[in-house]
Amino acid sequence: MKKLALPLLTSLLLAACATTPQTKPEPPQPAPLAATPVAQAASFADNPIVYFVVTDRFANGNPANDGSYGRRKDGEQEIGTFHGGDLAGLTAKLKEGYFTQLGVNAIWITAPYEQIRGWVVGGKNEFRHYSYHGYYALDYTVLDQNMGTPDELREFVDTAHAQGVRVLFDVVMNHPGYADINTLSEFVPGLLWKGWQQYTLKDYHSWIDYNNFAFGDWWGGKWVRAGLPGYGEGGRDDLTMQLAYLPDFRTDNKEFVGLPKFLKNKPGTRAVELPNTTVRGYLVKWLSDWVRDYGIDGFRCDTAKHVELDAWKDLKTAATAALADWKARNPGKKIDDVPFWMTGEVWGQDVSRNAYFDHGFDSLINFEFQDRVGATSLEAIYSDYASKLGPRRFDVLSYLSSHDTRLFDRSKLQNAGSALMLAPGGVQIYYGDESGRKEGPATAGDPQQATRSDMNWQAMDAELLAHWRKLGDFRRRHPAIARGEHRKLADTPYVFSRSHAGFADRIVAAPQASGEVSLPVAGVFREGETVRDAYSGATAKVSQGQVKLVATGTVLLEAAGQR
Repeated sequence: MKKLALPLLTSLLLAACATTPQTKPEPPQPAPLAATPVAQAASFADNPIVYFVVTDRFANGNPANDGSYGRRKDGEQEIGTFHGGDLAGLTAKLKEGYFTQLGVNAIWITAPYEQIRGWVVGGKNEFRHYSYHGYYALDYTVLDQNMGTPDELREFVDTAHAQGVRVLFDVVMNHPGYADINTLSEFVPGLLWKGWQQYTLKDYHSWIDYNNFAFGDWWGGKWVRAGLPGYGEGGRDDLTMQLAYLPDFRTDNKEFVGLPKFLKNKPGTRAVELPNTTVRGYLVKWLSDWVRDYGIDGFRCDTAKHVELDAWKDLKTAATAALADWKARNPGKKIDDVPFWMTGEVWGQDVSRNAYFDHGFDSLINFEFQDRVGATSLEAIYSDYASKLGPRRFDVLSYLSSHDTRLFDRSKLQNAGSALMLAPGGVQIYYGDESGRKEGPATAGDPQQATRSDMNWQAMDAELLAHWRKLGDFRRRHPAIARGEHRKLADTPYVFSRSHAGFADRIVAAPQASGEVSLPVAGVFREGETVRDAYSGATAKVSQGQVKLVATGTVLLEAAGQR
């Protein structure tokens, strides 16, 4: 979710480049490996390859749900309206093999639980902004009908698990959605002036009686800070502020609360009164129930810096127990026994360890990678990241494009794809980076909307997609890329190795190499050993510590037969 602008990140101190094999004693030669033991040795947390998709903008598998709750297109640029993507569409693409061909082992989807019914004013009074992105929650206990049905969610999760792909929910504990006119008309109609049905972008707020204490029938002052009659004002610090004027959940409130009045009366909700429970307790219960009911494998936690660390720890504890319970009841549907996994958005986070990792987070989103690629050498990035992330004291998800920042230069996605998919630590693919998806329409008041265009199924860059598929498949089979010891082997073309004794895994890669090349591999592959270039499919034997072959843009070397 878009946050307040921050100063540019300070650059990291670069780790010293590794000495080339020619100037130091050659280490013991490893033995040839088979692929199966490597795959068994590494867990998801060792090598996360996460595909982030804005579900509404990806694939429309069930057009019958497109107009749920009376939502409509605006007939203009459709910047902030629902476009039709849903869970059924994701399932269809799973069945086509789209994600496994990319090497993806987890899909992060936008929050699928029920959102505010209507729209609010987007940008600077520029467009109708619906909650297609999942950040304006109304009811955490039921699916949003635009996303699909419980059966469709179950089929999506089961289909993903059958392919070894985990499902991650985007979750928000910092705020619910705005009090939009359509939602108020259904649950607190006394807040709207007579004739509200004729509201427009220009006069939207004039139809809501913002001085009316009937707002207490909405979330209520014990639940949120909202600056409305009967509510406290948002604070000035990260934990109590109203981010983007959204109501701020009082997750720090120790007082026991009952259900908000609108939820008590809401048809179809699964929310029930919980004895001796706080706002935080309700949210933790609601979110962890998705894990217990469907086997959701992990959460990406939105606006993490705006919620108390102990709240995130509570969520992780509850979700971990819920997933263990689901796996015990569904042994035939689970992928493995890896525990619940959690990553978070801490705006401005780089590759450094902090208190979040002691409060439930296995990973955090890495905001700096997008800026470093192209601005500094790959060796500087890789040696830095490998020294910090290889031992897995903590982890990050690096990305090229984001729904909150910008799309990476579309003309440079080939080399950038290599840079990302060969990076140490976890990686996140933003939907369409692999296919050349173009920017969509946006406004001056909200330029990030351009990053959320429809998936370009009818105009995919086939060559680019093939490139990403080779990289993803190679990465998924080699946890040493994420966790291995990194060594630079040559400068021109740039060649490096990653080796991990614990996984019995080793690779050599040249991210940008074309034509006849002779690549150093001494200390990684032994003399006379046959290696395979997973990118071109060619094989070659190691001779005098070198491998000679014809490179086709990228070289990805592994022991022959390791597939």
